[in-house]
Amino acid sequence: MSTTISHTDRRIKKSKKALKDALISLMQNKDLKEISITDIVDLADLNRGTFYKHYQYKEELLEEIMDDVIADLIVSYREPYKSSDTFIVNDLTTSVIKIFEHVANYSNIYTLILKSNGLPGFQNRICHELKKLPLEDFENYQTNHKINTNLYSSYQAHAIFGMIIEWVNEEFKYSTAYMAEQLLEIINNSPNNHTFKINKNIN
Repeated sequence: MSTTISHTDRRIKKSKKALKDALISLMQNKDLKEISITDIVDLADLNRGTFYKHYQYKEELLEEIMDDVIADLIVSYREPYKSSDTFIVNDLTTSVIKIFEHVANYSNIYTLILKSNGLPGFQNRICHELKKLPLEDFENYQTNHKINTNLYSSYQAHAIFGMIIEWVNEEFKYSTAYMAEQLLEIINNSPNNHTFKINKNIN
């Protein structure tokens, strides 16, 4: 019984991945409104029935793609402190910085976000997540009471996203390791030595 369920799950994942890959590929050259479900299933080498088993509309498929990206972004961001009680920023190493590996894994989507109008609003959604994560995860994120915590977090989020934008615009000419090294150098160039206590209520 479990073998049958496992086989079914793998088949569903494979079908969904094919549909997602097909839609993103089509969106490189067309707006979403110009893409039909027939276009999607033909490129995915599936039938319309398979599409409707999982989604009602192409917009629902796109939303799931975006949810996948955000979920992976969150995991990659939290990687340096996922098993810690404290996060000492100046003890960071390039090997635990995974956010650029995340961007590389979804390079076609990030390229679409930044070089077309195909995914309106998604850039803001990414920046929102990058701003929200430290506010939720670190109990003492901002100890200087003269600085507005929300503004500080927004500043940090857009700084990271600015590096991603430059990387995409340069067509990923730098390796993920180089990008991690550069981020680390920027952080270490700061005069502040931050130690954050991890909020135990994070998911």
